[in-house]
Amino acid sequence: MKSPKASPSLDRRQFLKAGLATAGAGVAGFPAIVSCQSPNSKMDIAHIGVGGRGGAHIKAISELGENIVALCDVNENHIGAAAKTAPKAASFKDFRQLYDKLQNFDAVVVATTEHTHAFATLPALEMKKHVYCEKPLTRDVRECRIITEAAEKAGVMTQMGTQIHSSENYRRVVELVQGGAIGPVREAHVWVSRAWGWQTEEQAQANKDIIYTPDTPKTGMPVPDGLDWDLWIGPAPYRDFHEYYFPGPRWYRWWDFGNGTMSDLGSHRNDLPWWALDLDAPLTIEPVDGPPPHRDIAPASMAVKYTYGPRGDRPGLELTWHQGTAKPKIWHENPEIQKWKDGCLFIGDKGMLLADYGKNLLLPEESFKDFERPAPSIPPSPGQQAEWVLACKGEGPRPLCHFGYAGPLTEANHLGNVAYRAGKKLEWDAKAMKITNAPDAERFLGRDYREGWKLI
Repeated sequence: MKSPKASPSLDRRQFLKAGLATAGAGVAGFPAIVSCQSPNSKMDIAHIGVGGRGGAHIKAISELGENIVALCDVNENHIGAAAKTAPKAASFKDFRQLYDKLQNFDAVVVATTEHTHAFATLPALEMKKHVYCEKPLTRDVRECRIITEAAEKAGVMTQMGTQIHSSENYRRVVELVQGGAIGPVREAHVWVSRAWGWQTEEQAQANKDIIYTPDTPKTGMPVPDGLDWDLWIGPAPYRDFHEYYFPGPRWYRWWDFGNGTMSDLGSHRNDLPWWALDLDAPLTIEPVDGPPPHRDIAPASMAVKYTYGPRGDRPGLELTWHQGTAKPKIWHENPEIQKWKDGCLFIGDKGMLLADYGKNLLLPEESFKDFERPAPSIPPSPGQQAEWVLACKGEGPRPLCHFGYAGPLTEANHLGNVAYRAGKKLEWDAKAMKITNAPDAERFLGRDYREGWKLI
């Protein structure tokens, strides 16, 4: 599903009011939705995963004035901290019990470890509850397709926690690219400097890794007080506790729990070309840099190239992801490219656009010295959480990072890891979810779950 197009001139007030019409008529094929059950027009929201990012979501939701009716976390210390903000909320350790016992609520915010995102999200969708889920949407491709399809069927308001999508700079970049400032784009590069993952101790020190992870631990460590380790493991294969896995974000580098930098920061960084270029499923995915894959740990540095077919009047595209020490060749060789540690480069027929989270440049600068930037056309966001809350209540349009948009983006990011782990160029049949030239690589699309855990 393509990124939604903004109206040419909507101000903030219109952005907030636009959903009044769509809530009654349905949005993009979705049915009309009863916004919330609460008689005072406040939503009753359950929070699953309330430490770290989850704590930030609790703060944001409480500041928006909504009712927090349930807190769920495998770490009772997180529950205790969150209860200071929501003292009347029911508390749970296992989200399966939350769904069994709590029925009369409107929405769920999911901020667990990503290997349980799908398990915490799917029951809410099946109950037709609105869902906000932190990025990345799921741990793997198969889970992502399940959640994307379930969200479409449920017809509720969804949002992935890609907070940078709410920024003004991203909107200005999208307007420039889609407005033709640099002409048709046939090549793009994304790079991130974070280098956490499998590497040598010397590389880890140089790259300021948060904790050197040389290999899978052979022995366990005592479980911290308050943490239910078995529940934390959830559907993943069981392993003894170790500080290499917990607390976050240490877990994100393990294939069983996260998927490394690609699926994590790809949600933010690949979001910009995905949005600006109306990307859909890639045709091929090819590893172009990185060490031989480790059986258990995602790499600190690597690069993967995607090819996309024409989209409407847009030409085919090569998009390359670079992480850690990997950087585009043009980054090294072209003096016009400023050496930003992180960035996205669009290469068009009439010039280039270099962007980061909060800034952008048209290149060569001399060629664009008299360029008049277009007036803003994509309305400002009230914030990633507020955008979702307003949509749920029928007071704003469908969130821009709804699962119909975020699901395919997440799938593409995961496919980068699949190609890297397979060690070969993959030809992807998105509709059939098949790797047509290398069916053996399909083992990386999903996995079997530990006894007692089932998704569908």
